[in-house]
Amino acid sequence: MLAKVLGSAVIGIQAQRVTIEVNVENGINFVLVGLPDASVKESQHRIACALRSIGLRWPGRQVVINMAPADIRKEGAAYDLPLSMGILAAAEHIPLESLDDSLFMGELSLDGSLRPIKGALCMAIRAKAEGLKRFYLPMQNYAEAACIPEIQVIPVRHLRELVHHFKTGECRFEFSQIESDLQQKASGLSQNPDDTATYPFDFSEVKGQESAKRAIEVACAGNHNLLMSGSPGCGKSMLAKRIPSILPPLSLEESIELTQLYSVLGMGQEGLIRRRPFRSPHHTASLFALTGGGSPPMPGEISLASHGVLFLDEFPEYSRSAIEALRQPLEDHKIIISRAKYSVSFPAKAMLVAAMNPCPCGYAHHPGKACVCTPGMIQRYRNRISGPIFDRIDIHIDVPFVPFDTLHHQPSRGNSAEMRERIMRARTIQEHRFQGRSHLTNAYMTAEDIRNFASLDSSGTRLIESAMNTFSLSARAYDKIVKVARTIADLEGSERVQSMHIAEAIRYRRS
Repeated sequence: MLAKVLGSAVIGIQAQRVTIEVNVENGINFVLVGLPDASVKESQHRIACALRSIGLRWPGRQVVINMAPADIRKEGAAYDLPLSMGILAAAEHIPLESLDDSLFMGELSLDGSLRPIKGALCMAIRAKAEGLKRFYLPMQNYAEAACIPEIQVIPVRHLRELVHHFKTGECRFEFSQIESDLQQKASGLSQNPDDTATYPFDFSEVKGQESAKRAIEVACAGNHNLLMSGSPGCGKSMLAKRIPSILPPLSLEESIELTQLYSVLGMGQEGLIRRRPFRSPHHTASLFALTGGGSPPMPGEISLASHGVLFLDEFPEYSRSAIEALRQPLEDHKIIISRAKYSVSFPAKAMLVAAMNPCPCGYAHHPGKACVCTPGMIQRYRNRISGPIFDRIDIHIDVPFVPFDTLHHQPSRGNSAEMRERIMRARTIQEHRFQGRSHLTNAYMTAEDIRNFASLDSSGTRLIESAMNTFSLSARAYDKIVKVARTIADLEGSERVQSMHIAEAIRYRRS
């Protein structure tokens, strides 16, 4: 008897339907085809033990299974549940019609209980797009998949529950007592809860550094990349850690995309992510840890920081290959991982915040400590970051040494709540400006957007012309200055970009 059951394969953060055809006929062989990996081939033993645990037996006949399409590699133990459903239906233990319009994914334990899977949110999105009505999956993955409306997500604790349900039509899934809580959590996701209220860091704790805080406010208002340079202990890391406290809440679309990235790593089981990420990999992180890769391809730090902050402390200490790999994502806001057998695109919409010392010893221009570096050492240190990378960073600032009097006596000016309010007003202006477009912040403006929304008056044109001639700035630097000036104008509530906005933006181009 032939049975067909639907599963799903996740490639990058996109899921694709996998049709599993199971035929049980006379014979004694077991044949599994369709490019399965070793863990899928081992499913025969897990399924056989799970069936025995619920009083059923593996069919004593030939079982032929085809997983289509055959050109996609099927990886992982998450195919245990659809394979077992197909075998039970083909062996006439459950009715064939029970498999209609349904997606099954889950890893089986030997006792028949289900273990969590990766990529459940991606699968639910694909199932909804294909018009499927039900998605059976492990209980642990219910919270993330239930956030997608218009598809019934049914959590399963044990294979016995599912078999009993299909045999008798009775619902014995043990989730009635938690379903209301989870659905309430899922339905509240579109209301943009303010998770910054519990964020442990606040800009009110930063003494001094008013110019640095102003530059950070501009960067966050337009989602611009930022480079801070300063001596050890001046507060670069302290400033960076407080940036998430002034960023606006995630939109529902941003939250879904971000959770998809974490879901493929098995980190999305708490439901949709509602706080913007702050990722700070160590400078010894490898190229693949930063950009992603592997088999199957997984997102790296620059993707996991999407819609949040990627903080690279001690920026020149990262490997040259890792730093240069940032060129494409900083420009295109996505990263394409190409290998011999696949090419996968991950979003990379993070705001890059980098920090570095002014020299190898860290005390160049320090008012109290002498620098021991030679000019050649300083040049070699700065050359670890290439010109194209410097050029792709919108805002460059010096973070000065903070004297004792400022630390001990001067009260802090401003806090995260005040800064965030101004940033959200500027972001609202940008959202209205770019309504109907794929981007909603000034950092992502195209050449056409610059012409339409950031045209310069005569004084602003003369000012930026002088700066480009004096500092030999590139065409990309010109675009960056105009984009930052547009953000400064939005913070001021100005409809047009004026010369004073251009002047401030030029000050943020040290190189």
